[in-house]
Formats: sequence, C-alpha cells, structure tokens
Amino acid sequence: MDFDFTWVLLGFPIAFTLGWLASRLDLRQMRIENRQAPKAYFRGLNFLLNEQQDQAIDAFIEAVQNDPDTSELHFALGNLFRRRGEYERAVRVHEHLMSRGDLTQPERDRAQHALALDFLKAGLLDRAEVALRKLEGTPYEEEARLALLSIYERSRDWDHATEIAGKLDSTSQGSFSNRQAHYLCEQALAAAASGATAQALDSLQQAVALAPASPRPLIDLAKLQTQLGQHAAAFASLGTLAQNAPQALPLAAGLLVNIAQQGGQQAAALELLKTSYAQLPSLDLLEAIIRLDIAAGEARQWYGRHLEREASLVAAAKWIAGEKLGNEHQHGLLQRALDKATKPLLRYRCAACGFEATQHFWHCPGCQAWDSYPARRIEEL
Repeated sequence: MDFDFTWVLLGFPIAFTLGWLASRLDLRQMRIENRQAPKAYFRGLNFLLNEQQDQAIDAFIEAVQNDPDTSELHFALGNLFRRRGEYERAVRVHEHLMSRGDLTQPERDRAQHALALDFLKAGLLDRAEVALRKLEGTPYEEEARLALLSIYERSRDWDHATEIAGKLDSTSQGSFSNRQAHYLCEQALAAAASGATAQALDSLQQAVALAPASPRPLIDLAKLQTQLGQHAAAFASLGTLAQNAPQALPLAAGLLVNIAQQGGQQAAALELLKTSYAQLPSLDLLEAIIRLDIAAGEARQWYGRHLEREASLVAAAKWIAGEKLGNEHQHGLLQRALDKATKPLLRYRCAACGFEATQHFWHCPGCQAWDSYPARRIEEL
C-alpha cells in the first residue's frame, strides 16, 4: 500500500496554525493576568502614599487574590495591618507565609521577624520572646536581641537581660557594660530586700568592677555599707565616686553628710564637698556644705556666694528667707510665691523624653532609657 504524502504536506500547515493560535491565547491570558495584578498593586501603592490605608488594604488583598504565590504582596499586606493596629490579621498573614513550603530561607527569616514584630506590637511578650529566639543565627539576630533585651527589662527579668546584654556586648551595637552594671544593682536591691545582704554586697562589688565610671554601683554600695554600719567603707566608696564620676556626686551629697556625721568624718567630707563644688557648682552640693559648715556662720552667706557664680532663683529664695524685711506680712506672701515658683525647678528631667520627676531615676519610667537623667536639677541644666 502506497503512503500518501499529501496528508503530511497538508498537516504541517494545520499543526503550525493550531500551535500559533494556542500560543497567542496563552500570551493573551498571561497579559491579562499580568495587567490585573500590577494594576491592583500600584493602585494600593497609590492609596498608601496618599495615606488612605483602608483603600490600600483592599487593593493589596485583591492583588494577593490574583497572585497568591507572591510573597512581597503578603509582606506589604502584613505590614499594613500592623501599622493600623490590626495585629491579629497581621499575624495570620505572616503565619500563612511561614506555612508555605516554597519560601527561600531569607524570605522565611524575614517572615519570622515580621511575626515577632506583630507579637511585640500586640503586647504578647511571651509569644514575641519565642519568635525572637528563633532569629538566632539569621541576619535579624542583633535586632532580635535588642527587642529581647527590651522585653526582659520591662518584665524585670534581670538574669535573661544579663545574658542578652553579654551577647550584644561582643557585637557592633557598642558597650553594654553600664547596662549590665544596672542589672547587677537591681539584683542587689532584690537580694537586700529579702535579707541576703552578703549576696547584695557581692553583686554591687561586681557592678563596680564591671563599670568603674558608672555612678550607680558606687552610690548603691555606699548605701548598703551604711546600712551595715560600715561607715569608713561607705565614705571610701563615695570618695571613689568623686574621682571616677564627679558630675554625679550631687546625687550622693546628702548621703555623704549622713555617713560623715555617723562616722565622725565631717572635716574630710566638707573638704571633699567644697572641692567638688568649686569645680562644678550644684544646689545639692551647696545644701550639703551648709549642713556641715556650721562654723562658717549663716547659711545666707553661702547662698549669696552661689548667686555671685550662678543666677539661681532657688538660691535667691533661700537667701530672701533669712532676710529681715520691713513688712513681715508681705515677706511671708513673697516667700510663698517664691517657694511655689521654685518647686518645679527642683525636679529632674529625662534628656531622652522630657519626663520630669521629683526624684532621680536611673531607668526612666517614661521612655525606659537608662542613664538619661542628668545629676543636676532642671534649674541647673
């Protein structure tokens, strides 16, 4: 039987035509899909730039539905939910990303980091801690450690805070020795409150060795030594404070006076206070000098000398308090007005957030910053 090549010759053009039509249909479909997804994406981006977050979320959801495998759209949507405070929806988006098996390792690390931020912003600190711990060994490791440190500080978990600060101390984040000294001081306070004075003393001595220029360990050590009746050791601790951190001596001026009076070291304390005051005048140092320098006469003389060096409304009010005015009734009214005006000037102010307080804080209750309160009062800044 002879094979008829006519059908073969006719089949080639037909097959070519059908293939060409199929490819055109596929290309058309791809173009339609590619137009739809970017259109929704760019529409969402436009809404976002115009701060229309509700419309942006709707547009991004549409884009994700058109192309559910695009991880970047999921990240954008999850970040939008977090910014709006819709943390539950943000968690769902990022958990969905984590469940996908086609993510690359960098994308998986990024999704884990985003999930940790969701928990952190939502205040779910226990879940945030677990998520942040999983970022060890990833590009987000240092950022995760800083977040963990914040969590442990807020929960006053000083043991874990010390662990994380030790890891950060060996990175590019800078020195954390002062922070670790604060943790030891906090642990010492807790130990002293429970009656474990030996443990508290050991923690404070470790803090002094770790951060010799940090004022808090020396001040807290002097307080504990005073409570234990070790007045000579307490005086030596404040002497070291005057050498290593002279700017912080005003914070311990009243304590120094008490130690000197109990240990019979008034002359040495007065000399130390006068030397420090000559270098850096301070209202707290001035009050401490007046308490010790009984032989110098009236306190008004010291306030007058202070006014010659610095314009101080507080010192002026103290000076006027001892002045004899012709009208005593008016004097009382003037004194009350001055006392009311100077009261806010005697507060301390956080240099980071501006939070004001009548007492000095090592850890700002407003912004949680460490060592953000200067040793000088508002009037002296």
